[in-house]
Amino acid sequence: MDEDSFIQLFAIGQALPGPTSTQLVVSIALARAGPLGGLLAFFMWNLPGLVVLTICGILIGTYIDPNNPPFYLVGLPPAAISLVFTAFYSFAQKLDKFGSCLALVSACVAILINGDKSLKPTSSQYIFPAMMAAGGIITFLDSKRKKPFGKYESPGKGWEAENDRTIKRIGIRLWTGAIIFLVWLAILITVILLVNVAKVKNAYLTIFEVTYRLGSLIFGGGQVLLPLLQSEVVPEWMTKDRFYQGLALAQSMPGPLFNFAAFLGAVYKGVPGAILGALGIFGPGVLLIFAAMPFWAKLRHAHWFRVILHGLNSTAIGLIGAACLILFTSVVTTTADAIVFYFSLILSGTFSLAAPYVIIVGGILGAIISKDAASLGQVKYCSK
Repeated sequence: MDEDSFIQLFAIGQALPGPTSTQLVVSIALARAGPLGGLLAFFMWNLPGLVVLTICGILIGTYIDPNNPPFYLVGLPPAAISLVFTAFYSFAQKLDKFGSCLALVSACVAILINGDKSLKPTSSQYIFPAMMAAGGIITFLDSKRKKPFGKYESPGKGWEAENDRTIKRIGIRLWTGAIIFLVWLAILITVILLVNVAKVKNAYLTIFEVTYRLGSLIFGGGQVLLPLLQSEVVPEWMTKDRFYQGLALAQSMPGPLFNFAAFLGAVYKGVPGAILGALGIFGPGVLLIFAAMPFWAKLRHAHWFRVILHGLNSTAIGLIGAACLILFTSVVTTTADAIVFYFSLILSGTFSLAAPYVIIVGGILGAIISKDAASLGQVKYCSK
């Protein structure tokens, strides 16, 4: 496919709830080899990280004291957070000035929700999608002005624009896509009613409900998911330290960050919890990308469609920026944490060191200066 089509598929992944990287991989495979190709790409893309994080979750949940993590794990969380900052910076560099303004507004709203005690953190599940929709509407209205604030490129001919080969290869008709969308919605409503209305007390149902609900309502990729996951599982499923140990492992693994849900499920309820966590977190995004692909094939050359995607992307990037601040204040609690964070940030941002190596180096540095080794920087960060 041409670059224009690739960017459109990336934008659709950003515009839909769920794991953006997984949706991009699945949509590319769908456009080349139909539903079977999409499913194969999904399993191959997620399987390595999913298996490793499940094993790590079981081992950490069984053998590591949640209230006293070993010295070789204390440097992992601040190193992992540095990668979120690097991701936000790379995304923000691609925005025009108008898109940056939309991102700024969405970031401020997300920070307000997290920091205002009069607002429930879970309200973001509904406010975030509303902000995404507003971003799309605003860019659409702006594009109609004689001198728009944003930069909106006119659609080119694109990949096979003059024939229907793309639609045939996808192999999903419009009405089939609509049915898949209804299946996603029906599952979402059912699990929410069972847990929150019927008050069914079952740990495995709770794992699936939490992950499926968040997977259905989170836009902007795994970084946006993190603060919401923390509010749901800490301290009900695990301690904060254990949560961030898992995050560091997830950041260092191949595959999407959404595999983190398998770790959380494994710590809480072993292998069944990991499987339900993975199915719940990935299910909505995969169903929705299957539902959306035939509509993309029809609309991908429409100017208004591209303009709306621009607004959705800008707002989603702002949510990643908010996640940076929220996660930083939760993880960096000592001067040692701050040292590991900034050291890792330079490695990833300036020297472009790959994520697994950033996590390893950050972990080694954290172990060296930890209270069990050199005992450096063991005071509260920013304390008076």
